[in-house]
Amino acid sequence: MELRVACLFSDCFFDISESPGLWLFYGFRNNGTVEQVKKIVTVLNEAEVPPEEVVDVVVSPPFVFLSLVKSLLRSDFQVAAQNCWARKGGAFTGEVSAEMLVNLGIPWVILGHSERRLLLGETNEASFPYFVGDKVAYALSQGLKVIACVGETLEQRESGSTMDIVAAQTKAIAGNASWISDWNNVVLAYEPVWAIGTGKVATPTQAQEVHTALRKLLHDNVSPEVAASTRIIYGGSVNGANCKELAAQPDVDGFLVGGASLKPEFVDIIKSATVKSSA
Repeated sequence: MELRVACLFSDCFFDISESPGLWLFYGFRNNGTVEQVKKIVTVLNEAEVPPEEVVDVVVSPPFVFLSLVKSLLRSDFQVAAQNCWARKGGAFTGEVSAEMLVNLGIPWVILGHSERRLLLGETNEASFPYFVGDKVAYALSQGLKVIACVGETLEQRESGSTMDIVAAQTKAIAGNASWISDWNNVVLAYEPVWAIGTGKVATPTQAQEVHTALRKLLHDNVSPEVAASTRIIYGGSVNGANCKELAAQPDVDGFLVGGASLKPEFVDIIKSATVKSSA
């Protein structure tokens, strides 16, 4: 399977696609000035990385920089928003609708990120407007592709409830079968909250264990075909030192990369796609 990488500006995400390689997602989070963003895009544009058949890279800047990044970024990299509203646009001051993103030509959106769950009260429960599943369903209905995040806190891991937590989050995202008509438009991102920006990282064995459980959940609740094809990526202190061993795990399809995305080692993370493609 191809490895895919997704990047958040100042929080780099590397995510996975349906082609045989790695998917990387690179995210800026709530960071950057125009000049800083231009410098980051220049570095990305000049990076020597494996071809699209091996790795897909998605870059996710803050809303205000989406058009700028889209206009400057190399054509083989894609762009994602960091969130969107759960309904059609209207009297919701400060929110950005899925329709707006589509109008800008932004193909991807991240939903259910751990920071939004923790700090902004987004939940599995059907409590509009904070229901993550509601956001996923609406974004997909408007033609966006979704990176849907799940993951447990340190307290939840230490209590032995990791699998229960990520299963509940995933079921809330999947909803009933009618919510997601094409799972090729959905990437699941497992981001253990205790490993985000802490320097701690899930071991390859721990990551594989959760990814295997998520794939089994899709197998049992959606279909064997969806379980086999859905991209499940890992996010949580991924860096140049651990990316190859993580990428070698059979159910790790890519990375959601944070702090390392603003450092030279992000290129090494992208190149870890060759580990997956040669497996």
